[in-house]
Amino acid sequence: MTVIEEYGVVDPGAGPYGITTGPDGALWFTLVHAGQIGRMVPGEEPTTYQLDPAGQPTIITTGPDGALWFTESRAHHIGRITTGGVITRFPVPSRDGGPYGIAAGPDGALWFTEMNADRIGRITPGGESTEFPLPVTGAYPSAITAGTDGGMWFTMNQANAIGRIDMDGTITTCPLPTEAAAPVGITTGPDGAIWFVEIAAGQIGRITPDGTITEFPLPDRAARPHAITSDGDGRLWFTEWAGNRVGSITTDGIIDIHDLPTPRSEPHGITLGPDGALWTALENGALARIAIPGR
Repeated sequence: MTVIEEYGVVDPGAGPYGITTGPDGALWFTLVHAGQIGRMVPGEEPTTYQLDPAGQPTIITTGPDGALWFTESRAHHIGRITTGGVITRFPVPSRDGGPYGIAAGPDGALWFTEMNADRIGRITPGGESTEFPLPVTGAYPSAITAGTDGGMWFTMNQANAIGRIDMDGTITTCPLPTEAAAPVGITTGPDGAIWFVEIAAGQIGRITPDGTITEFPLPDRAARPHAITSDGDGRLWFTEWAGNRVGSITTDGIIDIHDLPTPRSEPHGITLGPDGALWTALENGALARIAIPGR
């Protein structure tokens, strides 16, 4: 049986959004409305670190240097915070670029998306940035992940496509079969394929390195899936922002859905926690722990 517990970590207005597990065995999360970064070791009290109050920190990930890296979509910065809480911020090259997704690449750098500028960015641990323009305008690139093929894969929310960028900046795009699907979250699956969510179509998608796409409709097509991650045990887990649920999908497409305890909690980011459970950030001010059966 899947057990879900919620832990209030901040005021409801602070808005927990992105979440990841750091190298220090803690959960790190963004507070999108408060302009803060949060840290919590499961079972202990959380700590918060103040950024630009209006900066809108969104996605957070562990960098190759052992620090946490995050995007500030409204402040147009890439941020870095050490496990001791020391913060450094770097402006993105494109003015008003709107950075959103960020992930570590195989080249020792961080790669990020710029929603407003239709660009993919690359930043070294030392803060040196490079940008690569997309071949289309109005694409609204969103989440990004490292693939098993040496490239970075990203969602193109308004272009209705999945993109891939090589380490030399070469970009290819793959249109989705479903029109206006609006992909957002993306991750690498245990099968070597890339998995993503289609927030407007209510589907989970899978794309192989050669560009073959399969789509799996959710039981509730209006659930608005938002983020997705692997559980390290052969399944992918995702959040349903409008459905107030979390779900899992096997690599052969079997879907299981679970209601969250609190109505209208607005689940966003999701990650495998340091304790072997899944954790999701709830915009109502809490983190939810999803215990995986069998662990």
